[in-house]
Amino acid sequence: MTESQTSPEETDAPQNRRLKGHELIADYVTRLDGSPGVYRMLNAQQEVLYVGKARNLKARVSNYARPSGHSGRITRMISETAYMMFLTTRTETEALLLEQNLIKQLKPRYNVLLRDDKSFPYILIAQDHPFPMIRKHRGARSAKGAYFGPFASASAVNRTLNHLERVFQLRNCSDAMFASRTRPCLQYQIKRCSGPCVGKISEGDYAATVADAERFLEGKSTAIQKELAEQMTAASDALEFERAAALRDRIQALTNVQQSQGINPRGVAEADVVAVHMEGGQACVQVFFIRAHQSWGNHDFYPRTGAGAEEPEVLEAFLAQFYDAKEPPRLLLLSHQIEDEDLMVDLLSNRAGRRVEIAVPKRGEKAELVENALRNARESLGRRMSESAAQARLLKGVAEAFGLPKPPERIEVYDNSHIQGTNAVGGMIVAGPDGFVKSQYRKWNIKGDDLTPGDDFGMMKEVLTRRFERLTREDPERRSDTWPDLLLIDGGAGQVSAVHEILEQFGLTDIPMVGVAKGIDRDQGKEEFHRIGARPFALPRQDPVLYYVQRLRDEAHRWAIGAHRAKRAKATMANPLDEIPGVGATRKRALLAHFGSAKAVSRAGITDLMEAPGISQAMAETIWNFFNEAG
Repeated sequence: MTESQTSPEETDAPQNRRLKGHELIADYVTRLDGSPGVYRMLNAQQEVLYVGKARNLKARVSNYARPSGHSGRITRMISETAYMMFLTTRTETEALLLEQNLIKQLKPRYNVLLRDDKSFPYILIAQDHPFPMIRKHRGARSAKGAYFGPFASASAVNRTLNHLERVFQLRNCSDAMFASRTRPCLQYQIKRCSGPCVGKISEGDYAATVADAERFLEGKSTAIQKELAEQMTAASDALEFERAAALRDRIQALTNVQQSQGINPRGVAEADVVAVHMEGGQACVQVFFIRAHQSWGNHDFYPRTGAGAEEPEVLEAFLAQFYDAKEPPRLLLLSHQIEDEDLMVDLLSNRAGRRVEIAVPKRGEKAELVENALRNARESLGRRMSESAAQARLLKGVAEAFGLPKPPERIEVYDNSHIQGTNAVGGMIVAGPDGFVKSQYRKWNIKGDDLTPGDDFGMMKEVLTRRFERLTREDPERRSDTWPDLLLIDGGAGQVSAVHEILEQFGLTDIPMVGVAKGIDRDQGKEEFHRIGARPFALPRQDPVLYYVQRLRDEAHRWAIGAHRAKRAKATMANPLDEIPGVGATRKRALLAHFGSAKAVSRAGITDLMEAPGISQAMAETIWNFFNEAG
């Protein structure tokens, strides 16, 4: 954001600090002007209650100075307001941007907040190789290539990649595997790859199929199908029956893809359809991704509604936060009209570097797309509310079973995974009123050099020490929602004692902690629960709380063992060439292509190494010295 024309200033509190609510706000109004900007409302403990933007600060804030005529939510917020802060901006769009930045940073109670700000996968056709590969991509667009998306889920990407492999037969193997092939792989045998690694297709023909795949992802499948039909006829006339048969198979595969695409809007090439449904103080925002006249899936979100915000406010806040790190499409189709549509258009257009249009369609195909999204939002919220009611009953049962003062809002479950102490990993999962909170899952690589291999007590101590050391450093006052109400530890009395030492060390013995042991014969259903200063106990076999705790423990075990397997696989697949200074992807590819394997490279002499493309004498000496010293 650019500097304000007027220097930003935070207005001091009124002289009479005993004022509160609408009287205090009226006192502030007397010192405000008509500049655009952002205002903050704080309670007596100086906690931020609400962050808002204004085209005209004086006019907007004066609305809160009225003693009546507000919704219940706004009335509560005004009554709690003991201080206000103001920041002027140069433009109204800057005010909107600053507002959303402060909301994400401060998480005020009365603001709408998007809690699940996930990234979405794309399809990447890489362009850093003579025979480009096609693959799934998530995260920053650092790799050179053409990106297509977003897709609503990994499964939606995988389905499309599966179609593309059958139709266009582009490779999906890594560059290292491509360079080391001497004969076609299984993908070629089942007609999912054209075999460029062993010369089964020329570079020019492969480039043509890449161009066709890109056109398909741009929605030009009809033109591709027509061209393939013409090529098939020409090949048949030239008596090239094998080529004609291959083209026929591609046409059939493309036809099957078109039939399985689902909802394919003819009049909408690129849009996000965003619909919100609210009920019982909760909201569900459904987003459908339309790209290249194809539906690339949908995803639902459940933003915090700011203690009673209405649909337009929820939708406006969602758009600003959702597209904070995502490129918006050319068209947004909304279920409700938002208040500051012109500001939102300016903000999103600036982020996209091109014009973004917002529409609330009333009829036609676009209105049908919005109605479909709205129906999905309504059904998703109904399912979630039903699940939330069941979850609330389970959490109440957990509180009763473990003697907690109230149902826990955040349960943290810990587990370790290793094989005889090697590749040891600690894992933490989080659960609460909304079920598993996967965005809060964490894993730690066990670092303790002084640990005896297989020392589960020592591993658990290290994990909990690192967890609470950071938590107490970042939030010593325990104001955030990242502090647990209950710790579940996979283990018995020994594990519980080890964790209790850590909690004592940080002065956190008020956090309830329970160890879940396998019990007699290590059978599921005979679990014993251990607490400090209390005798072990068990729950009845048919108790829903027991099943819930088992699910929590199993999820923690799944998370920890998954992290361990990934670490072990990475160690197994590690290539020593990656550790040689100066050997990047290109030189690594050249060495593997020339020698066939890293083991063969390690045995080569300096003269032999110099025969590989791009390897100078100095680099050959570096490589030889690396393996010589390692040996």
